[in-house]
Amino acid sequence: MTKAEMIKSIVLGVLAMIVLACTGCGDSKKKQKVSFAPGEFKEWAQTPPMGWNSWDCYGPTVEEHEVKANADYMAEELKAYGWEYVVVDIRWFVENDKAGGYNQTDPRYVLDEYGRYQPAVNRFPSAKEGKGFKELADYVHDKGLKFGIHIMRGIPKEAVAGKLPILGAKGVTADQIYSTELQCPWLRDNYTIVADKPGAQEYYNSIFDMYAAWGVDFIKIDDLSKPYHKGEIELIRRAIDQCGRPIVLSLSPGETPVEEARHVIQHANMWRMVDDVWDLWRDVKHLLNVAPKWYPYIAPGTWPDCDMIPLGRISIRGERGPDRLCRLSKDEQYALMTLFTIFRSPLMFGGDLPSNDKFTLSLLTNKEVLRMHREGTNVRQLFQDEQKVAITSRNSHTHEVYLALFNIADGNEVDMEVNLKDLGLNGDCEVMDMWTGESLETVANAFARKLPPHASGLYKFKQ
Repeated sequence: MTKAEMIKSIVLGVLAMIVLACTGCGDSKKKQKVSFAPGEFKEWAQTPPMGWNSWDCYGPTVEEHEVKANADYMAEELKAYGWEYVVVDIRWFVENDKAGGYNQTDPRYVLDEYGRYQPAVNRFPSAKEGKGFKELADYVHDKGLKFGIHIMRGIPKEAVAGKLPILGAKGVTADQIYSTELQCPWLRDNYTIVADKPGAQEYYNSIFDMYAAWGVDFIKIDDLSKPYHKGEIELIRRAIDQCGRPIVLSLSPGETPVEEARHVIQHANMWRMVDDVWDLWRDVKHLLNVAPKWYPYIAPGTWPDCDMIPLGRISIRGERGPDRLCRLSKDEQYALMTLFTIFRSPLMFGGDLPSNDKFTLSLLTNKEVLRMHREGTNVRQLFQDEQKVAITSRNSHTHEVYLALFNIADGNEVDMEVNLKDLGLNGDCEVMDMWTGESLETVANAFARKLPPHASGLYKFKQ
């Protein structure tokens, strides 16, 4: 071999090693896997995650072509505004699921030889030949978006029944790491994993290694927050940190106990404050009642979660009612989006995006409102009683002040007034209606508005 050939061989060898080390390149078993430092996961969601989730419109039945259609819409209409996650929700591993309730039929699960759920090929054709969600994730990534999935806490009952081996835990099988205690009461696909059993960590490591190889960027895990499963949450945190890919972690459903706030902010990027939110005014009111206890824990990388946004066309094959457009009035829809954005909740749209009308799209693409959502700080409630609520925050860059007013009364208009000193303001202020972009009057001492029932207002104050 000549000297030139030797140099060429060395260069090609180095390049080959670099390629194999890259995320998404080469055989996943040959990749160099990076472990993340404790707390580093908070860097992965410095602003509240924004995306689409299939649950509200397709329940447990979403199919690949529907996921792609929503990704196409997001890339074209929403990506420029910060929307980026496309999330496949519950039971993507069941071939014969139906909307309208669980445990009603004999489910046909799809698992691999290590007891790990795989996408049902009759619903996700690109998963054939053991490819998992890799090709669907690639489709989403090619549009400049990120891909997410939903799973349930625990280990599949079928893996336990079959005594399937745990990958990475020599000699340990699924029947050696499970318990029937605290099994999810509303979906009985899985058993609890006993956190201190040999093989428990290895099982969670094995599924997250697989998700990382597929290209998953976001994972919503159900039956973790209510009741709060501290042991499994810690297993999951370690499994993500060792998998070599940044995967944003969302815990569900709520109500997450506020007593566990210190623990949850050390393990998850977002966690549910309440149970499922649907297109009912009572759900919006409930969020307003629960939100105050979580204001101190709103911070970059760790976000209390108001749940999905049930706007647009929902329940196409869903769990709550017939195929419909959102039942909330326009005033109520503004109120919902005003609360989600000033509170800085993650924004996961639940409706079928390609079915959006202009009004629904306008709720998702208001630049001033989304800037508040992205840059707000010091979110706090000024007051709340049986008829009205006021919430404020301040832009972390411009120091402009935001004010959200809500009439939560059912049958009457309310007069609302806020003293500017309570907003930390002194002197004349220019006021803008953030939803319309209209400049309002200049105020010096107090700001007042009359709001119809279930209406809201969102305002920006600039000195």
